[in-house]
Amino acid sequence: MTEQLGTRFPQFYLTQPTPCPYLPGKRERKVFTKLQGPLSRQIHESLAKVGFRRSQNIAYRPACDGCSACVSVRILVDAFEPSKTFRRVIAANQDLTAHAVDALACEEHFHLLKAYLDHRHKGGGMSGMGILDFVAMIEDTTIDTHIVEYRLPPDRPRDSGRLVACALTDTMSDGLSMVYSFFDPEFDRRSLGNFMVLHHIERARAAGMPHVYLGYLVEGCRKMSYKARYEPLEAHGPDGWTPLSQR
Repeated sequence: MTEQLGTRFPQFYLTQPTPCPYLPGKRERKVFTKLQGPLSRQIHESLAKVGFRRSQNIAYRPACDGCSACVSVRILVDAFEPSKTFRRVIAANQDLTAHAVDALACEEHFHLLKAYLDHRHKGGGMSGMGILDFVAMIEDTTIDTHIVEYRLPPDRPRDSGRLVACALTDTMSDGLSMVYSFFDPEFDRRSLGNFMVLHHIERARAAGMPHVYLGYLVEGCRKMSYKARYEPLEAHGPDGWTPLSQR
């Protein structure tokens, strides 16, 4: 009976305060639970709809003392219209092929991630990730997830079919949740990070899904501020999901 209740009513835990990776001088805490058992997908879906995010088999949400800078946001797919800048990003990457594949870790993905981390997040919390950590990141979950691979065209003379970007993405009943994305820094000028979000908006629209979940927008953190560009956005707060502009 205890095990059955544990899968229906998950236990929540609170982490000890640690230095915030986004805001200097701040301390972060998270409330989290394990996603396990036959109802893990339903539990994940319910938690995602109240602002939680997933990492491997853990669902978490910030619970920091005296700080509410992290806000879970999602794009309203049907209302989204790409700006002139976003239309240029789409045009610059129209030669790429995109395919959703099973969430199975491989060396090609791992090497791409390491190149991305060394360029964009050197010295960060993920910079020391080894291949076994990467396998856990991709495969240690019971959630409906997949990887979207972005490749150069097969007729490109020097880089035929080269992998340039990946997005680890969860599928939910009301949208796509972008868990983590990374790309080849050699192609930085293509704005691949933005392109992956734009492509997921179109994937969700084609599937009749109303939302793309982007994770946390962090007020005062420049590297997380890009998410505000995908308006109209909804943010989760005490009153549920409301337009970000009203916060």
